[in-house]
Amino acid sequence: MGSYRVEFKPGVEKDLQKLPKTVVVRVVKRVESLAADPRPPQAMKLSGAERLYRLRVGDYRIIHEVEREAEKVLVHCVRHRREVYRQLP
Repeated sequence: MGSYRVEFKPGVEKDLQKLPKTVVVRVVKRVESLAADPRPPQAMKLSGAERLYRLRVGDYRIIHEVEREAEKVLVHCVRHRREVYRQLP
């Protein structure tokens, strides 16, 4: 499996600014690991969405999309678990 590009939607930066600094460090490490393995064993496919997956980082969730043809991982949002599923793309 080759290396994937990791890209962020415009709202992800705002999501990260709202998180505690210790959580941001953990989230960034997890997102960086997606370049090597876009669908790690911990990633769960979201029902009702064709290419969306979620990763847990404590009480926070990283919602990302894997585009195999373009070898790209697009991070949609990083939010608390009680808020993240309300406004999915």
